[in-house]
Amino acid sequence: MLQNYVPILLFLVFGGLFGCVLVGAGFIASTLLGNRRPDKEKLSPYECGFEPFEDSRMKFDVRYYLVAILFIIFDLEIAFLFPWAVSLHGIGMFGFLAMMIFLAILVVGFIYEWKKGALEWE
Repeated sequence: MLQNYVPILLFLVFGGLFGCVLVGAGFIASTLLGNRRPDKEKLSPYECGFEPFEDSRMKFDVRYYLVAILFIIFDLEIAFLFPWAVSLHGIGMFGFLAMMIFLAILVVGFIYEWKKGALEWE
């Protein structure tokens, strides 16, 4: 019974070793070939090419979260639409109605985002 898991164990061991070798080779190459002379500008925080002007622990505007929710809505929609479209002929009217209900729920989420103003940037 345990013999069935030997290929998986070998895969994990060789994958881990291969990853460690690549990370080690990158570290050694950067140490030998890299120019490590940090100065004030290299060690300063970077924020879109500008000097940071606020604390990094500031609260984000709720619109960022609404855009994230919007992305998840459309991402889920596309992830479920492809298999549904491929198997539409086989699943019949029940599958069609189930997808229409699913899309209606997503449209409600989209309308919520729209009404909250997440799609409008000043």
